[in-house]
Amino acid sequence: MMLPFLRNTADDAEHQMADLREKLAEELQLSDDEVKELLPSGKQSRFGNRVAWAKVYLAQAGLLDTPRRGAFKISERGKQVLFEPPAAIDIKFLEQYPEFREFRYQRRRHEEPPEPSGGDGKQEIETPEEALEQAALRLNDELSRQLIRQVKSNTPDFFEKLVVDLLVKMGYGGSIKDAGKAIGRSGDEGIDGIIKEDKLGLDVIYIQAKRWDSIIGRPEVQKFVGALHGQRAKKGVFITTSGFSEQAIKYVDRIDPKVVLIDGPQLVAHMIDNNIGVSTANVIEVKKLDSDYFLEE
Repeated sequence: MMLPFLRNTADDAEHQMADLREKLAEELQLSDDEVKELLPSGKQSRFGNRVAWAKVYLAQAGLLDTPRRGAFKISERGKQVLFEPPAAIDIKFLEQYPEFREFRYQRRRHEEPPEPSGGDGKQEIETPEEALEQAALRLNDELSRQLIRQVKSNTPDFFEKLVVDLLVKMGYGGSIKDAGKAIGRSGDEGIDGIIKEDKLGLDVIYIQAKRWDSIIGRPEVQKFVGALHGQRAKKGVFITTSGFSEQAIKYVDRIDPKVVLIDGPQLVAHMIDNNIGVSTANVIEVKKLDSDYFLEE
């Protein structure tokens, strides 16, 4: 990424990040999907993040100058590098410059994750944001495994209550008292719970909750759909701690009433997102430079 970045500034003109991102995407022959692929947080594209950090590293090594806010151009040192260009510009190459070594030293003192390498721009590299988000994903993966084990260890009655709690927290019907209730033991006419779709109760959603280890097949889903027809219901949610067969998934795609299937991984992901059965252990604020503050009249 860094060598193509520097090459695209070889005209000695001032450049903006938006223009350079477009040129790099074209040079590296990236597809629209590759350009638009987001980091796990969904707040920034992976490609844009890597381009931004390539600019940071090149500037820290003195290969780029920043003549004014939001603009950059190749420096004399950068021109020298392109006069006899290396096969790639990576961290090892940039460490020949004392400014970059100081930058690296400051970052190592804070025990930050590995920086990206150079390469052709398509290889997997890891920026600090990517490393942080990947760490969060690994923590969430472990939390998901703990959650599903805990849910399976509780009683079926508790699981049905958990499902109603979750749907209420997701915005269906308002309060637990007003919106959702368990309506009998597991398997009562194929329906385990009912919840209002909105605070006014204009429609209801019927719930089937299976705390199972085995895969839910089409016959079980058909029983639930039959129960919905018996209630003249239009909407249902089938939630399980396990998973659904391919036949079950295809079946609900072509029937009326509307039935949503939620498997174990989806269940715990919704629980984490809505703080059901989990609590916040730590919060890390990631801050960036406020360039506007340093503008002088």
